[in-house]
Formats: sequence, C-alpha cells, structure tokens
Amino acid sequence: MTTLSTYLSISRDLPKWQGVQAKAPAVATATKYYQAHIGEAKSGADLVRNPRLFDYAMKAFGLGDRLYAKGLMTRAMNEGVLASGALANKLGDPNVLAFVKAFDFKDKGAGAASTAAAVKNVVALYTENALEADQGKQNEGVELALYFQRKAPAIKDAYAILADKKLLSVVQTALGISPMTGLQQIDTQAAMLGAKVKIADFQDAKKLQTFIARFAAMYDYANGASAAGAGASNAILLDASQGASFATSDSGLLAKLQTYRAG
Repeated sequence: MTTLSTYLSISRDLPKWQGVQAKAPAVATATKYYQAHIGEAKSGADLVRNPRLFDYAMKAFGLGDRLYAKGLMTRAMNEGVLASGALANKLGDPNVLAFVKAFDFKDKGAGAASTAAAVKNVVALYTENALEADQGKQNEGVELALYFQRKAPAIKDAYAILADKKLLSVVQTALGISPMTGLQQIDTQAAMLGAKVKIADFQDAKKLQTFIARFAAMYDYANGASAAGAGASNAILLDASQGASFATSDSGLLAKLQTYRAG
C-alpha cells in the first residue's frame, strides 16, 4: 500500500484505530499504571522520580526521545508557564510547552495532573502517539502524515513549523525543500516557509488533506516506494477534487509525476 492509502484508511476511521491501539497489551498496561498512580505526583520532582509515570507523560507529548532530560523538565515544571521568562516559554518547543501546561504544578497546584480531565487528556495523547509510532515502524511516512493531521491545525506561524522536527519534515518533503536550508538563519527559513505555505489553510480540513496527500506522494517518490506512481496519481486526484490552494502545478512536482507516468 502507498503512504497515502494507508494514511487515509486510518485517518478516515481514527476512533476505531485509537480504540484498537488502546487495547494493545503494552499500551493498556502502561495506561492502567498511569491512571492508578498519577495522583501520587504532587510536583514535577515527584513525576520525574517515577520512571513509569515520567515515561508515559513524556511519550504522550511526543518527547519520548528526551527521557534523559529529567533536570530540564523538572525545572520547566517548577517554573510553570505564566511568566514570560519561564523556561517552557523560552525554549521555543511547542511539545515541551504543552507538557508543562499539562503538568503545571506551580500554577495549578499539587493536583494539576490528577483531575479526571487532565488524566483523560494525557491518556488520549499517549494513545495517539502510540498509534503513530506503531505505524511508523512499518512506514515512517504514515506516522508523519498522522502527526501532521493532528498538529497542523494549531500551527500559528512558520516558526512553529521550524520548532517541530516532524512538522518541518512533512513541509520540506511536500514542497521539495532541502533539509540543508536548516543551516540558514532562523528568520530566513521562516520567511521562505511563509512565502511557500499559507498557514491558515491548515485549519481548512480539505486543504489540509490535500497538503498531506502531496506529502505522501513526495515521500513515496523520495523513498522509492514500488507503488509510488499510484500514490502520486491519488494525490493529484485529491488535489483536483478539493480545489485546494496548495497547488501541485509547480514545475518540479509535475516533472516528477511525469517520471512516474513514463515509468
């Protein structure tokens, strides 16, 4: 299956897939422990001291690759988010900021993480991330597409894309932007993205799907997927049917799609 077809099969019935993921033994066991013990965490230090709680919380917010950053995360939680100079606000990482807002013991008190609403939110995020990670083991493009679908509507500006490596990877792949542009000044990168992407379109469901379809086609092209030609054709059909502003009429993309047809 192409990246696009796999992504669409999941995204069109996301609640069902999330339900299946939630019942997976590893996920269900981790969730049960979190629900039973999160009330014991009354501060950032408490959370970090319990490796199972900390692991669950970090993975829920897409920070599973930074489990080593215990000192930084403890400091961030200790400082909260209300002060403009708080660490979570200064880091420029939306995932860290979201984490600290969820575990804001400083501003919300000792029970910040154990209210019914807070626990439900973290469990839902953990399940979503687990689903994406599981799909990524088979096709990283599907993981990125699902992540982009979930996170893109909240993007406010180009800097938010630059601050999230997964969002940036999707945008760079979809638009054929070299990762080497990361060597440029941050403001230069932001200006370039701003000229190529209309951020507001990510809040339009149809236009968002068109952009993801474009990404999926380009991802399969870049990774030499055997069914990439079908993926590219699907992306064009989706573009045409939705009339999105993320046009696939640029010469670079058309040249690559012509290569598919010629092949």
